[in-house]
Amino acid sequence: MKISLLFRLFWVFLRIGPVTFGGGYAMIPMIEREVSEKRNWLSEEEMDDILSLAGAAPGGVGVNAAAFIGYRLAGVLGAITAIVGITLPTFAIVCLLSTIYAQLADQPKVAAAMKGIHAAVIALIVVAAYRMAKNAIFDKATAATALIVLVVLLFTGVNPLYAILAGLIIGFIILQIKGWLGLDLRMEKEGQNTSSEESNYPEYYI
Repeated sequence: MKISLLFRLFWVFLRIGPVTFGGGYAMIPMIEREVSEKRNWLSEEEMDDILSLAGAAPGGVGVNAAAFIGYRLAGVLGAITAIVGITLPTFAIVCLLSTIYAQLADQPKVAAAMKGIHAAVIALIVVAAYRMAKNAIFDKATAATALIVLVVLLFTGVNPLYAILAGLIIGFIILQIKGWLGLDLRMEKEGQNTSSEESNYPEYYI
C-alpha cells in the first residue's frame, strides 16, 4: 500500500516539474489540480494551509509544497519521494536549456518565445493567487490584512519575511479582540467542507 502510494507520489510530481514554467508559484495550480481535485488526497482547506506554509518557509514554494504534501500522505519517505520527483526532471531540463540558451540567446525568435513565456507565467501566478485568496480571504479582517500587506509589498522595500510575520501577529491580535468582544471566531469560509477521509500515515498538523 505504502509503496504504491510512494510510486504515485513520485509519478505525479515527476509530471508536474517539466511542464510548469516560471518557478514554484506557477506550479501551484497544477499541484492543486493533481493532489486535491483529481486524486482527493487532500481537501482544499488542507491544500490552502500547506501552500501558505510552503510560501512562508525558506526555499522554493514548489519544492516546499511537494515536501509537505509527501510528508502528509506518507511520512518522511513520502516527502523525499515527492522532492526527488519534482526536482529530477527540472534539473535535467535546466542544464539542457542553459546550454541551448547560451548559444541562441541573441536570436529574435528565441527572444520572442521568452516574452511569450513571461506572459504565461504571470497568468499562472495570478491564477494561483486567486485560488488561494478564495479560501484565505473570508471576512473583512482578512481582506483588510491582505490589502494592507499587498500595498506594503508593492510600494516599499520591506522584506517579505517581515510582511509574513506582521500578518501572523495581526491575525493573533484580531482573534484576541474578537474573543474579548464576544464576536464569532471564524477560521475558514462558511460552507467549506473538509475531507472526511483519514490518512493511514503520519499526520502533519498545520
